[in-house]
Amino acid sequence: MTQMLDFRNVPHASAATPAPARRDRGKRAYNSGLAAEERAVALYTAAGLRLLETRWRGKSGEIDLILADGEEVVFAEVKQARDHDAAIASLRPAQMRRIHVAGAEYLAHCPKGQLTDVRFDLAVVDGAGRCDILEGFFSHF
Repeated sequence: MTQMLDFRNVPHASAATPAPARRDRGKRAYNSGLAAEERAVALYTAAGLRLLETRWRGKSGEIDLILADGEEVVFAEVKQARDHDAAIASLRPAQMRRIHVAGAEYLAHCPKGQLTDVRFDLAVVDGAGRCDILEGFFSHF
């Protein structure tokens, strides 16, 4: 006679619960991302731009910052890395495409729609917290 094994009470690792080290890295990355965005917002607002949205999420993706520069809408991706070159290198073509599509989705809710003047910036923040704004960095995309 075959005996049935009962696995109901066997402890197992849950896929939904990440290991503590991984969870801590994720929390640090999230918090450093928020800090980088705050630095970029401070730089933009000091230059006279008005913050419209942070971490705006559409069906096609997320845009870190959406700002108004007069009548122009600025979509800004914020990247943080050890130095500005590494931050720039981390922005990939696929991500630029997603941001452009999400930007078009956002513009559908603007009074001028797709006729709105837009700019796609890259804000880079290094390990020391220095922030530079690269205006129109991927507007050509």
